[in-house]
Parts: sequence; C-alpha cells; structure tokens
Amino acid sequence: MEGNQTVHIISHTHWDREWYLPYEKHHMYLIKLMDQLLEVLENDSDFKSFHLDGQTIILEDYLQVRPQMREKLKQFIQEGRIYIGPWYILQDEFLTSSESNVRNLLYGMKDSKEWGGISNVGYFPDSFGNIGQAPQVLSQAGIHHAVFGRGVKPTGFNNVVQEDTSYESPYSEMLWRSPDGSSVLGILFANWYCNGNEVPVAKKLAQDYWDKQLQSLKEYASTPHLLLMNGCDHQPIQLNLPEALRTAKKLNPDVDFMHSNFNAYCEKLASSIPSDIKIIDGELRSQHTDGWGTLVNTASSRIYIKQMNQQSQVLLEKVAEPLATFAYLQGETYDHGLFEYGWKILMQNHPHDSICGCSVDEVHREMVTRFEKCQQVAEVIIDKSLASVTRNIDTTTFTKWGEDAIPFAVYNTTGQIRTGIVSVVLDVRKEYFSAGVNKQQLKAFPLGTKILVDAYGNRMDCEWEDLGIAFDYELPDNQFRQPFMARRVRLTFEAKNIPTLGYETFALVHRSGASKTASNQSLVINEREMENKYTHVKMNENGSLVITNKENGRIYKDLCIYEDTGDIGNEYMYKQPKEETPLTTKDIRAEITIIKDSPFRAVYQIVHEWDLPKGASELLDQEQQELVWFTGRQAKRVTDTITHTITTYVTLEKNNRGVQITTSFTNQAKDHRLRMLFPTDIQTDTHYADSVFEVAERSNEPAKDWANPDYSQHQQAFVNVSNELEGLTIANFGLNEYEILRDGRNTIAITLLRSVRELGDWGYFPTPEAQCLGEQTASICIYPHEGERSKLVSFQDSYQYQVPLTVKQAAIQEGVLPPAQSFVEWQSNLLAFTSLKVSDESSDVIARGFNLTNRDARLTVHSPASCNYMYRSNVLEEVVSPFMNEIESSCSFPVKKHEIVTIGFSKQKL
Repeated sequence: MEGNQTVHIISHTHWDREWYLPYEKHHMYLIKLMDQLLEVLENDSDFKSFHLDGQTIILEDYLQVRPQMREKLKQFIQEGRIYIGPWYILQDEFLTSSESNVRNLLYGMKDSKEWGGISNVGYFPDSFGNIGQAPQVLSQAGIHHAVFGRGVKPTGFNNVVQEDTSYESPYSEMLWRSPDGSSVLGILFANWYCNGNEVPVAKKLAQDYWDKQLQSLKEYASTPHLLLMNGCDHQPIQLNLPEALRTAKKLNPDVDFMHSNFNAYCEKLASSIPSDIKIIDGELRSQHTDGWGTLVNTASSRIYIKQMNQQSQVLLEKVAEPLATFAYLQGETYDHGLFEYGWKILMQNHPHDSICGCSVDEVHREMVTRFEKCQQVAEVIIDKSLASVTRNIDTTTFTKWGEDAIPFAVYNTTGQIRTGIVSVVLDVRKEYFSAGVNKQQLKAFPLGTKILVDAYGNRMDCEWEDLGIAFDYELPDNQFRQPFMARRVRLTFEAKNIPTLGYETFALVHRSGASKTASNQSLVINEREMENKYTHVKMNENGSLVITNKENGRIYKDLCIYEDTGDIGNEYMYKQPKEETPLTTKDIRAEITIIKDSPFRAVYQIVHEWDLPKGASELLDQEQQELVWFTGRQAKRVTDTITHTITTYVTLEKNNRGVQITTSFTNQAKDHRLRMLFPTDIQTDTHYADSVFEVAERSNEPAKDWANPDYSQHQQAFVNVSNELEGLTIANFGLNEYEILRDGRNTIAITLLRSVRELGDWGYFPTPEAQCLGEQTASICIYPHEGERSKLVSFQDSYQYQVPLTVKQAAIQEGVLPPAQSFVEWQSNLLAFTSLKVSDESSDVIARGFNLTNRDARLTVHSPASCNYMYRSNVLEEVVSPFMNEIESSCSFPVKKHEIVTIGFSKQKL
C-alpha cells in the first residue's frame, strides 16, 4: 500500500427488522433512530451522510408511523446525505430462490430510483454466506462492487482478524468472480461492520483508539483507502462523530479522515487497486475455517417456515406470474401493483434472521401470517388469470360427445414439456341460490357412465370420486356475490406432454364417444414391489427401499432409512452430544401396505413405530442460561423415550422417472435432528447442489481447517452425487439442508426436522417453539440416472417437481385459442427456466433462465404471437441488445457457461 491514507468513515446502523425482539419492538426503536437521524442532518451540516443499511424497506417502516416526514426524507436522499438501496431487504441469499434474489434487487432499485438516490454497491453485511452468482447478478444490474461480512477467511466471531496467515486473500479487497466469468470488486469487513463504532472524542482515548485502528486497517488494506464502519446492530447514531473526526485529524495530520459513503469510497478504491489482489471464485461459504461459525444449520431451523417459503415462492414466481403473462398476451392487464404487494409481503420474511429461523418465537409466528397473506394474494391472481385465459379456449371440439361434456384445461407453467398426475374437482351441475336450490334433486342428479378424453379423442385412465354436493360462490365483476350448490366429482389422472408454458384441454364425457380405449395395466408387482419403464422399487422389511434404474441396471440399496441424533446447539448451529451414537430405523420392522393401485400410479404406505429419547437433560437448560458456548456443552439426551409413528408414502407414476417420498409424523421429542439417508455407493470426490442461478459443484470432503464433525450444506431444489456412468439426484420441497456423509458410501443425508430450544448468539433467548413439536411433513423425490445427459434430465425433473400443474374448468364455448398450445416456447436441455413475467417499466414480456453447465449452450426461443420483437435483457429488465427483426418468430443464440440469460419480447419496435 502506497500513498497518503484516507480513512473513509461510513455512518450506518445494521437494522434487523426482527430478531431478538419481535418486529414491532424493533420498529419502535427504528422510529426513534430515524427521528434522530433527520434531526442531526437538519441541524449539523458537518454530519455529512448516513448509510441506511442497504435496504429500502426501512423507509416504508418509518413512514408507517411518520408519513409527514416523506418529503424531508426525500430531500436528504436526493442531496446525498441518506444513502439507500440497492436491496429491498437484506436477505439470506441461500435460503431464498433465484427469482426472489432478483426481485429483491429489482424492487430495491425501483424504490431507490423513485426516492432519487442509491448506494450503488452490492451490500451483504450479515448474509450467512454469499451465493456464487452474486457477481453476475450485480454486474447485470450495473453494480461493480460488493461488500460482505462473511464467507472468506479471515473469519472468527464477528469476523475479528485472527493471528493466522492462511487467508484466502491477504487483503480486505479481492476480485470476486462468478462461474460465468463476471466479477466485481469484493470488500470484506475485516473486524466486522462495526470496526469504527463509537469513535472517541477525548484526546487520550482517541490517541489509543487510532493507534490501534490505523495499524489494523493498514495491515489488511491493499490501497491507501481504509474503511471504517461507524455503527452496528440497531446502533444509535453517533451524533458527535464530526467532533470525533476533528480530534482524529489533529492527532493524525498526515491522514485524511473523510465522513464518507459507499459511492465515494468505491470510486476511490477502484482507481487504486493493485494488480496482485486475489481472485476468489464462486460461493463464499467460510469453508477454510473450523466450521463452527458458518451458521449453515439455520437451513434446518424451523423447517416449517422454509416449506411455507417455498410454497409462497412457487405460487408467485412459478404459477401466478406465468399465468398472468398468458392472460396479458390475450389482452388482460398485468397488475404490477398486486405483484409488488405480494412480493414485498413475501420478502418481509426473507431477512437473514427471519427466513433463517434464528429469531425469538414471536418473530416466526408473525412470519407464518405473512406467508399466508402472500399465498392468498398469489391465489387470487392465479384464479383471475386462469379464468381469463380459459374463457378464450375453443372447446367446441368436445360437443361431438354431447352438449353435457365438461371441459377443463391443464396448465404447465414450467419451461419444459410436462407429464404428471393431476387432480381436478369438477362441477357436474350447479344451482344458484338466486334461482332456487333443490338439494335433494342435486344429490340425486345422475352422473351416468362418464370417461375422460383429451381434445384428440384419446381416452385417459383416471380415478373417479363422487364428492356429493358442496356450497361455493362466485364474485362477479359486475354484480353481487353469487352463492350456489354444486354436484361435484374429483378426477385424478396422468396428464401427458402438456406444452411448455402452455396448456391442454380435456373433458369428462359419455362413454360412447371415446375413440380409443384406456389401459388396465398396473405398476404393482406384489405387496413389496412396483415398477414402471424407468424404475423398479422394492421395499425391505425395515421400510428401506431398493431402487433399480432399469436403463442401466444400477441398484441403490438402503434408501430412506431414518437417522436421529441429539442436538444441544441452537437455531444457528447443530451440535450433537459428545460420544452419542445415532439412532436409525435400520433394525426396525415396518408395516407396509398398498394404498393406491391404478394404471398410472402406485402408492405404498410404510409405518414405523420408533422409540426416541424425550429430549436433552436438565443440564442443557443450565448451560444455556449460564451462556456456555454450544461447542463446550456437556449435556446429553435422557434415557426416557416416547414412541413416534412415522408414516412414509412411496409413490411411483407411470411416466415419471422419480420415486416420490412423503413423510408425516407428530414430533413429540425435543433437542434432536431427524434426517433421511440415501446411500449412493458412487465413487466421486465432488457432488452437485442446486443453488441460486447455479448448480454448484462442491467437495465431499471439507478443507483441512475444518474441525466441526458436521459438514452440512445449503441446497435449493436438489442435491446430486454422480460420476460419468451413474448418479442419484434427490429433489426436495423446502428442505434446504443436506450433508454428504463421509461414510465410505457417499450417503446423501436430508434434514427433515431440527428441534432446539434457544436462539443462541450473544445472550440467552429461549425459543420453545423452535422445538417444532406437532405435525410435520416432508416431501422428497429420488431420481436415479445414467451419465451426463441423463443427469441434466434429472435436474430438469427436479425443478418441475417443485411446481404444480394448475387446472381450470371451462364451458363448452367458442374461443380464439386452440385446445392446446404454448404461449412462449423455450428450448434447451442445458438451461433451467426460472421466470416468465411482464416488465413494470416497459410492459414487455420477460423470460429468464440460466445455463446449468460448465460448457456453452444454445437456446431457441419462440416469441409469443402478439410480440414482434425480441431482445437480450438483464436482471433489471432493460434492453441490452436486440437480436430479432419483425419478420422472424423464433431465434436461436449462444449462451455462455453458467450464464444467466434474460429475454425480452416486445410489441413495439425497439
């Protein structure tokens, strides 16, 4: 480092909306802080600026109570005295979906633009690790710097620099690079984001303070520009900072002390970076540490909120947005306001202390309500969009089977052709209260002998259930609510090859009209075995599965054994009691029953009665209350046990490569972790995990510095162990923690439940509801595969596993839409599809995906019929480069390895 030093002091407060206090208590303290901030900015011109923690939601929270301060806030933002954004909230990157991370940035930058200023830096002060594709996302948004507090060495408690030279970077500054090659200048908060907290004013104290600070800063900085963060968690503003800086200047006249901001600091830093800074690639997960401070086990704290989060994300981004886009392409309004409202409710659950499940119980109770609200918003949008599109479908083809045919449409909102099981409730007859309801006649209404057909006359195998009569109502746009009674049936069938981002129609008709007969085959072989054309499944006496991939003959044994251990850790970190042996169901006899046997689906029920310890000993309470750090605790589990009934449903569908597993149980034990085990017996040193815009390749073995016996990791949709010849992909729904066991079998362990009794961290905060007592469910799908091509198919299948097929009953009607079609076609086996929506800024249709692989790919896109122009876009939905003229309807173009690609479709010439 050469040249005169400039110390950049950035005033800030790291504002967790909810954590060790519930939201409204933190909220009240926020109001006090913001009042104080506006007062000091108004009255002290030497207090230059304040960094508002990189999240625009703080402005919304403040204005809920102080709406009269809007113009004053806006004035200070536009003057560059309050710096906001670029995020809406400070999320946990690994526990929120790819599109949630993008929406967070999109809405945060939109808010910043409306307020008139932005802190143009990727701000990750307290994320529990950082995603590998963050540099690419930031670069596409025009952000070229990122600051972060975790993920690379040096780290320790609060990132205090240790006496150790085995750092990943010798400097606080480094080049952080995504798998596609995009990079940003990364800045580590060495000694944490409070390294400039409470700067002394008094000369004697200030002399000692600055002697230590300047030495520490110079030791790890690569340039003369040194960063001091003046603030910490919920830290009140240091009002006398200007006076403290005047003292500092008198004591150190050769140093320039600047009350700074990130825009100014990053500009100065970029012009002085030396050529020898290190390149840090991909994910920042603190892998070169002892493993006790990664906070990775937040991925399994309060798993129920992870499952609700996944449900909410799927409904918004994978169902509501595509369906609303379909309707938009048919002339309906795309309601950006509703989507922003729904997304912001959801993202209020995405801060790192919220979605990570590491707060007090009151916080997570409120999160459940927010998830429910978000889902309700999404469901209204979905219902409206389904009605809008479905009423435009021409269903007159079904009149050949009679006027009483009952059509319905099945919608596929994924980026691949879809085959899957659909369950649909149909109204066979309706009687409105306004016209009079005869319930006895409705009950007696003859259903007749009906069958299910598609629009081409093919008869479909289906399960039929008479639901009797039911009350329901309609809410018309132009009249009062319309209650009715309906005679209903439920059909369950396998819908085959539903078009990409499109639909296909079916109908319930009289038997006499069908042109082709359905099959009478079964997938069941005997009371313990079933198979389809891809897979053979055998159930052992202990309830474990033997799965054979029929395409290459590979056999996987001992799948789906349960493992249970004690947990004396906390919401942040798992800690097994010393010298404890894990319990498993390996030697427990299970009760196995066939409960579904149809031509398109077989379901077996497996029941275990398993005695588990009731919880940890009283010593754990004592150790927690006395603040014994979790790694040093001596508590063990008690010998008293309680019987747990674990019911496992194993489902095989006719044309599905996966074996679906659903587990349900009532948790009555405390202080434990329950996992499901999948031994792969595959020889490989690495594995793959679905992450944010990336299938990340990770080592099966931790780095040499790792001391934690547990080596759990984050996942999104799946984890995969494979080599060139064979592999096993385990998909999940809202189960974000896994581990590759170092057991000689490369076993994949998926966490189903983790029960703990305290928050952890800096004090004693009991959290009895984190024990997660009561009803629990978990969903998993097993995909055996062959080589590379088959592996990518299993990845695509895992993404589709997350997304339901949606259904809407139709009338017999004429319409402008054919019985089946794709609205947008997206063709590439190497790309994962993540989003279809309409841009708020341009009203263009926006589609996005990413290259799953480490090699270049091609993507072919067919434009919607009403859009004549196509262009490459970015994560901010801006035009980057047009590549289609008005005459063409499709385009094929290259996609780089691991590239995030966004395509815009416009009705207007660019």
